[in-house]
Amino acid sequence: MTDKECRKIIHIDMDCFYASIEIRNNPSLQHQPVAVGGMVSHRGVLSTCNYIARQYGLRSAMPTAQAFKLCPNLVLLPVNMPLYKEVSQHIQSIFYRYTELVEAISLDEAYLDVTDCSFCYGSATWIAQAIRQAISAETGLTASAGIAPLKFLAKVASDINKPNGQFVIKPEEVTEFIQNLPLCHIPGIGKVTTQRLSQMGLHTCADVQQIEQSLLLNKFGKIGQRIWLFSQGKDNRQVQPHRKRKSVGVEITLLKNITALDKGIEIVKTLYFNLLTRIRHSCPYIPLENIRRIGIKLKFDDFKITTLEKSAVELNQENFIYLLRSIWQRSAGREIRLIGLHVHLPETTNEKQMSLF
Repeated sequence: MTDKECRKIIHIDMDCFYASIEIRNNPSLQHQPVAVGGMVSHRGVLSTCNYIARQYGLRSAMPTAQAFKLCPNLVLLPVNMPLYKEVSQHIQSIFYRYTELVEAISLDEAYLDVTDCSFCYGSATWIAQAIRQAISAETGLTASAGIAPLKFLAKVASDINKPNGQFVIKPEEVTEFIQNLPLCHIPGIGKVTTQRLSQMGLHTCADVQQIEQSLLLNKFGKIGQRIWLFSQGKDNRQVQPHRKRKSVGVEITLLKNITALDKGIEIVKTLYFNLLTRIRHSCPYIPLENIRRIGIKLKFDDFKITTLEKSAVELNQENFIYLLRSIWQRSAGREIRLIGLHVHLPETTNEKQMSLF
């Protein structure tokens, strides 16, 4: 058995994290459809919603206005990020009782490598159970867990018995499990990619196992390579306790759609200074002159998104405006709903990383 197959990886995913915290603090909401997100008047979107709300078709990132059309009796609550971060820090402290190898993906999601953990007789299944019980007892919240020897399979497994459950994929079960795994369940594979794969006659990992890697690489680029490797049961990614931040961005959903480029330029000017502030706050050890790759994002009134990036350029306002002028042509008469700016951080840096918790 290889070292890869001996790894014990747990993926912990909190159940409807923001909404669950709000319901915990206000039990009268227990049997109502609840969502956390932005107001309709500010053209907000949902951050998360409970399972009752999901029965109406609501989901994360859905425009709040659309959510109320589907669920008129929805209880909408504003985002309380300081509270969510406080609870997340508590949950993180529970993780560290079992292992130092904790990779935070977001406030409500993390990977843990418990390969060398001696607690619970070294059983990853029992460790996951113990962690979930501690989270419930100490925070009043529920978490789901996936246990597997491969990182991506741990994430897939954590979604199988949601909410408040866990699922184990043993090393000897990996081959058969992957063969039967629908491609849409591979993390990072969206609806569009799934549709394109389906048009190629590819529906499960077993289908991908029958084709050459170069075919997917030519069609989909990096994501194609990812699909092919995962379908072969190859995932050598380690749990990274100190994940490097790769990018920083800011964006704004406009209160009113715009069509005039001049208005877009004014918004970019404001966003640019917000971006500099965020970079200095998040990555104080990275000199601004070392950032040489910038990008811009537009979301149209039909909710389609387009991005444009440029490398080997200075980080300045003029270059973002240049990108805006170039990407604006893609609107093809559509109104602009959102504008965002982002930068990619240098590969080599002494930046001190902070946990997302």
